Amino acid sequence: MSNGARMRYLGGTAVIGAAALLLTACGSGGGDAAEGGSSGGDVTIEFAQWWEPELPDGAFRELMDTFESENPGIKVELLSGPYASTKEQVLAGAAAGTMSDVVGLDGAWVNDFAKQGSIADLSALMSEDGFDDSQLVSQVQVDGSTYMIPVVNFVYPMFSNDDLLAQAGVDAPPSTRSEFAAAAEAVTALGDNTYGWVLPLSLEAPNGVQNDVMSWVWASGGSMLADGQPALTDNPDVESGIQFVADLWDAGVVAPGSFTMKEQDKVEEFTNGRVGMMIDSLAHVTTIQESNPDLGFSISAIPAEDDYTGERGIPYASWGIGVAENSEHKAEAMKLVEFLMSEETNAQLSSIANAFPGNTESVPDFVEDNELFATAFEIYQDGYPANEFTGLPVAEELMRQLGEQLQKALNGDQSVDDALTAAQKSWESEF
Repeated sequence: MSNGARMRYLGGTAVIGAAALLLTACGSGGGDAAEGGSSGGDVTIEFAQWWEPELPDGAFRELMDTFESENPGIKVELLSGPYASTKEQVLAGAAAGTMSDVVGLDGAWVNDFAKQGSIADLSALMSEDGFDDSQLVSQVQVDGSTYMIPVVNFVYPMFSNDDLLAQAGVDAPPSTRSEFAAAAEAVTALGDNTYGWVLPLSLEAPNGVQNDVMSWVWASGGSMLADGQPALTDNPDVESGIQFVADLWDAGVVAPGSFTMKEQDKVEEFTNGRVGMMIDSLAHVTTIQESNPDLGFSISAIPAEDDYTGERGIPYASWGIGVAENSEHKAEAMKLVEFLMSEETNAQLSSIANAFPGNTESVPDFVEDNELFATAFEIYQDGYPANEFTGLPVAEELMRQLGEQLQKALNGDQSVDDALTAAQKSWESEF
């Protein structure tokens, strides 16, 4: 899945040019570029990703130039394009065995790539490289081996329209589910098509199930898995979280249009001041501030169950990295991975991406001079990144299957228990 940051710096001309470069380069395959780009003994490794167009012009190339100066003999050819184009090309390269040496990965792709043998076992490469993985915030594994390392993370905290909350008599963003329900009802009671919460449940783009629904379970320390297998039924944490969403729906505090609403629609509803609260990517802070400079909003942790006192999981999306199994230059590719995950480079990249670092020791610059980002970083450090869909087989399809059943439950066609039972059955067939 994408994250909301990916289009912020995307200019039309740059998109077209970058996409053309990606298509042309990927058509030649990783091995060809490595051979064709070699000069005077240099090894050229291809790096396909959607990150460069989302960063300030020249910023990512500058990091690659630093890598090349620190690693004489290794050149990096960036194959950059929009997320959707990158996904298509990486999928095609995986099927044809022509994947670029280093690839930007979304966690939802990893299981399929690992199962088909198109991406390399990073656990083995890190061991051969002598890389200390204790500095990594997280790793995406399949069958006990790492296949993706999250380079930077875009978290999804709760956004509150403080002006609306104040008008409704709510003094502070809610911290518990009961406080959230009460605040949502109070905001909705203001009338004039104002609602307490916004919930995108489009089946075409089903990541609302991950970010806006299952996030309630993770915020209270719950899990939708047991020993890596689906655990939607006979699971009080999941049942409680989903029932809470259904109760909000029944209370009429959710903005209309959920069944076809996508993430961007949610952001527009909040930006235009029509909803009191939403769960969203930190990457949208700048977009919201630029679109509606007068909107007074804050960021806080996703409310937890009333009696919960443990660490809160916070959903996130990552710019992940992996190495192609077909690469003839895995050792050089691993050096690039190591460079991007080093404390200094990871801090630089997370700073220019407005994201949180994948290295436990890195600290992005923006937390020192932006109150919202500073608050979000505290939430990130106080809790833990939680996205159980990452690394699962057909992750987006799992979201869609649960979304279908949840829509039926919200529509009154079945109970929440029946929805979870049906989703459990369909999930089990995918594992």
